[in-house]
Amino acid sequence: MNSKNEMRLLDIEKRLTTFEEVALGYNEEEAYLEAKRCLNCKTKPCVKSCPVAIDIPRFIEKIKEKDVESAYQIISEANLLPGICGRVCPQESQCESTCVRAIKGEAVAIGRLERYVADHYQGRAKIPTTKNQYRVAIIGSGPAGLACAGVLIGKGYQVTVYEAMHENGGVLVYGIPEFRLPKRIVKAEIDNLKQMGVVFENNVVVGKTISLENLRQEFDAIFIGTGAGLPKFMNIPGENYNGVLSANEFLTRINLMKAYKKEYDTPLKKMNNVAVVGGGNVAMDAARCAKRL
Repeated sequence: MNSKNEMRLLDIEKRLTTFEEVALGYNEEEAYLEAKRCLNCKTKPCVKSCPVAIDIPRFIEKIKEKDVESAYQIISEANLLPGICGRVCPQESQCESTCVRAIKGEAVAIGRLERYVADHYQGRAKIPTTKNQYRVAIIGSGPAGLACAGVLIGKGYQVTVYEAMHENGGVLVYGIPEFRLPKRIVKAEIDNLKQMGVVFENNVVVGKTISLENLRQEFDAIFIGTGAGLPKFMNIPGENYNGVLSANEFLTRINLMKAYKKEYDTPLKKMNNVAVVGGGNVAMDAARCAKRL
């Protein structure tokens, strides 16, 4: 089979009126059929193209055997955020770009299979059995901070994550819309880190609530993963007019402050005509949100 097995999608008409997830994922049979497309290459080019070097052929082989638990444990050896990465990681330019199947057809749907495993065996990573005396502070609970926490806790370090907002996840919760990455998925994978021993401290602004010097005295190492929280503007006339919002503010009001729900009183002007400047992922997220509102 030269083409990927299709993934079920939410009906187009329903997408216009809801923020429910669009991509519905594979069921067991669909995942099995897609896994069978993997050639289990000896050279494993997909692994070399994966930023965290997940043993992709090995976990896919476990899907063929319908052993989802083992598939999850293989993935979690390198990545403790498979439900998130399976949805928003750009597999098409990474692991799937070097898949041998892509030479004469479509690559194996690696991201969809990773998501399938995560969704069917969510939040069950092994609790670390080895611990050391070293303490590490992580500033920021976005993708970088969470990934760092996962690696360190797995190696036995004592990890505390400091987050300025009331909710953990960084751009995963305030930037990426619900229809692309449901917040329950982010919460589940953060809860998994908590079960493994990671401590999260919310509403802590490092530099105000607590100083960096205080952290230096208390911890053996500090990882700063504050992300790119400030938007870039074009410095042109009219940027300060009413009704002109950065995508950052627009998406935060919608995603974190739930402006799309009637029971929330998040201030967001009723819009009839919306212009989005830009054409990247963030711009598309803003456009899709505006269409739904």
